[in-house]
Amino acid sequence: MSTAGTKGVPRAERERQILDVAGEHIGHVGYAGLSVGRVAELAGVSKPLVYNYFRTKDGLYVACVERAAEAVCGAIEPVLDGPPDMQMAERTLAAIFGALADRPYHWNILSDTSHPADGVAAEAARAARKRIAGQAARGASTVLGARGVTDPVDLSALTEVWMGIVSALVAWWARHPEETAEAMVARSGRLMSALFGKVSAAE
Repeated sequence: MSTAGTKGVPRAERERQILDVAGEHIGHVGYAGLSVGRVAELAGVSKPLVYNYFRTKDGLYVACVERAAEAVCGAIEPVLDGPPDMQMAERTLAAIFGALADRPYHWNILSDTSHPADGVAAEAARAARKRIAGQAARGASTVLGARGVTDPVDLSALTEVWMGIVSALVAWWARHPEETAEAMVARSGRLMSALFGKVSAAE
């Protein structure tokens, strides 16, 4: 495996370290506040090295967005491919909190709208949000279908409601960092049980 001239660290490992730092940085300041120089400083590498790996600020941002989307959406996908029952909402929340356990800033990256209106950064961010919205629609369709509801307007409304619930729970978690991912999974299960009036598998 090739190295990039920084203490013999393999390139893949160095990229991961840079993306960890850059992702957390973007999670706090968004695209608008992203500084390649600051990322390099926090990662303990040179600014030219970051440019060597990611070419541009936009390239670094796109890599962070794609990484966050794969982590979150990749965790959700098996749930959507699983049993089409009413506990899908609980399993989806468990997947999301599990994916965010080590890198909670991934959600802020996916929610960031401070990027330019056009260009590769905007395209990557919109593609990630479209992927999440598509998964939400698939889940909502499954839940409604289990109850015999097929109206497309109902599906649109429930998809938006569900995305709002997820965003609100993650935002609440961000304000209560003492709560572990495991605690949030259990709490979300209780809340889903209270809302839908059924016994939670997460309790």
